[in-house]
Amino acid sequence: MLMDTQQSHTITSPEGRLSLRVSVTSGLVYYELRRDDTVIVAPSPLALYDQHERNLLTIEHQVDYSFVESSHDETWEQPWGEQRYVRDHHNQLTLTTSNFSIRFRLFNDSLGWRYELQGSGNHVISREETTFNIDSSASAWWIPALGQNHYEHLYKQTAVHDIATAHTPLTVQLSDTCYIAIHEAALYHYGAMSLIPSETGLVSRITPRIDGSAAHITLPFNLPWRTIIISDAAHELSLSKIMLNLNDPSKITDTSWLEPIKFMGIWWAMFIRYATWGSGSKHGATTANALRYINAAAELGIKGLLIEGWNEGWDGDWTKNGEIMNLMQPYPDFDIKTVTSYAKERGIEIVGHHETSGNISHYEWQLPEAYDYYRHLGVRYIKTGYVSPRLNTGDFHSSQVGVEHYQRTVELAAERQIVLNIHEPVKGTGIERTWPNLMTREGVMGQEYEGGAITPEHTTVLPFTRLLSGPLDYTPGLFNLSGTSRKVSSTLAKQLAFYVVLYSPMMMAADLPEHYSDHPAFTFIRDVPVTWEQTIPLAGVIGDYYVTARKDRDSDDWYIGAVTDENERSITIDYSFLQSHTHYRATIYRDVDETHWQHNPEAYTIEQQRITSDSSTSIRLAPGGGFAIRITPEDTTSYPYPSFA
Repeated sequence: MLMDTQQSHTITSPEGRLSLRVSVTSGLVYYELRRDDTVIVAPSPLALYDQHERNLLTIEHQVDYSFVESSHDETWEQPWGEQRYVRDHHNQLTLTTSNFSIRFRLFNDSLGWRYELQGSGNHVISREETTFNIDSSASAWWIPALGQNHYEHLYKQTAVHDIATAHTPLTVQLSDTCYIAIHEAALYHYGAMSLIPSETGLVSRITPRIDGSAAHITLPFNLPWRTIIISDAAHELSLSKIMLNLNDPSKITDTSWLEPIKFMGIWWAMFIRYATWGSGSKHGATTANALRYINAAAELGIKGLLIEGWNEGWDGDWTKNGEIMNLMQPYPDFDIKTVTSYAKERGIEIVGHHETSGNISHYEWQLPEAYDYYRHLGVRYIKTGYVSPRLNTGDFHSSQVGVEHYQRTVELAAERQIVLNIHEPVKGTGIERTWPNLMTREGVMGQEYEGGAITPEHTTVLPFTRLLSGPLDYTPGLFNLSGTSRKVSSTLAKQLAFYVVLYSPMMMAADLPEHYSDHPAFTFIRDVPVTWEQTIPLAGVIGDYYVTARKDRDSDDWYIGAVTDENERSITIDYSFLQSHTHYRATIYRDVDETHWQHNPEAYTIEQQRITSDSSTSIRLAPGGGFAIRITPEDTTSYPYPSFA
């Protein structure tokens, strides 16, 4: 018999703007989220069904339940990240029964909750119906889920009710002064959450296993956290650290070996058909070519070099070669011992590569020996790839089967002090706090799609969507924008801006070495950090432009990046975030009046100007353009430069 009465409990965020009301009505649990007395999420039911179609979150009349409140406030340090110190300040409300608990955490800018199932034995979760009753006519930015290209799509802007099955993070504009982003945190042993429209807003859909179920679990079991970020302005969404705060502290006690890195690669040459992954006359990963790239990286001041296509298995249609990829057998023209030894002599870290073509069975059969093989050669960084519509098991990459596979690779790598960069991944859910050797991942339509698929608008949407899920390997730094078969949808100055706007602690300089040699703009790529003390998003409109500032961890330098869509615009920078009573040098890399992403993308200029915290200036962005600024305290310079007018 279900309860026919209603009981509720309300908590507020530490600063009081957000309030959460949790109620039990006719045996069902509802939550309601308000900000300043305005409804953000109307009362929404929570349900989780097993294979017998029983709602595991039902409260029956004879079952006692209770609400317990608590508070938490601590600050913790990241070994790398967009900011060094993260504050975890929340009020908690836990609804507890004998069969389950629902733990809600309300932060000043966000809400998270998860379902914690008690009991024992093996069970099947058939579906989850976590609802988000929001305005169905509001604008949403999203990409389709459960498709062939995973997360590699341009973002769509539609009304909420016109969404198909959509990945998270999903961002919604509820009003001129209210934006939300729906996502999840701490995704382990469970399928990734996507969202579909309902009559009253959105409802969760879990990526199914091949048998159609959401998950096979053993009790007790904690599901991932469901999260909602709320902000007054779109660019403030990225300030929230709820996703990291809902993950456990690092399981890696000694993090001294976790070194963020910039790297070049024997990679882009394959995309522009200068070289091939497979063997033959145009093979890219030869000993001679690798040594040339190592010398170039050392001369350019870039710490690492990615080498793809070095191992047997790339000939023919390599996307279907998962069963024959041999991750410990170099091609005859690639002497891996000579290459790794020479890299060590030149002070260059090799970023190894494991392509699986989606065959996780064959990959796991080679692990952990393939990791040990690299470590024996001194290789501490690995990029992995899973190019295939589905895994060889028939499952989606983001299913429970895929999630568990990726996690096994992360933990095996951690045991060997190996850093991972995962391509064709499962979306980020903050697990890099717990496993900081998972430094970055792709999960985006990146620059490998340049040549017509990417629009200038694309990277003005990513800071409000994909980047809310964590670091992004976008592979920036293309300088040859006119003389290649791949038409690139940005200006050169915008390529520099990517190093500030699109965060990753493993950041690639993707172009060919000869396009960087003696190029004045490469100074910015060489100097810009890949881990930060502090990040301040300055301004932005989704799909139009974005501007952010970041402070270096190891100096008093600041960096600013700005990107725009296909439209020309001017952006005014207010430097009030700088330390007062200090003079700074601003080195500005920007578009010129004649710059245009379609017909004059490489035109740019470098200016040096004096600024203080009281300064402001307007900078023009060309169509498809951007700008990048390095700001250095004046006492570190020894030459004059003009002041702002």
